[in-house]
Amino acid sequence: MSDNSIKNSDKAPEPVGLYPHARKVGNLLFLSGVGPRKRGSKEIPGVTLDDSGNIIEYDIEAQCHSVFENVRLVLEASGSSWDKLVDVTVFLTNMKDDFKKYNAVYAEYFKDNQPCRTTVEINALPTPIAIELKCIATI
Repeated sequence: MSDNSIKNSDKAPEPVGLYPHARKVGNLLFLSGVGPRKRGSKEIPGVTLDDSGNIIEYDIEAQCHSVFENVRLVLEASGSSWDKLVDVTVFLTNMKDDFKKYNAVYAEYFKDNQPCRTTVEINALPTPIAIELKCIATI
């Protein structure tokens, strides 16, 4: 395996732009932003859209479970694993309403491995999702 190599998962959702799921540099694995979409589908777990593609309602807990599963799929396809995560940046589109629920689900998944974490609120994400993760792991 060469250094600086591109990694992609055949199980994680397809990227929405020109970027890989992850990139290995030395013994580090840098993941591109990962959201809750499912591979091969435009449907987003926990999201109801109107005919124009606007969010009518969403379930942040369902999105959290889905995004964490997608991160795991990318890690495993790239030769890493959940317990090797060292840094997680979380982007939420509604900190006030979603942080408490997201934080509870996060605690379930990270009770054993506790990577560094930063959580920020942003105005929007490229698809109609409420959460996205940017992760670094060892490999």
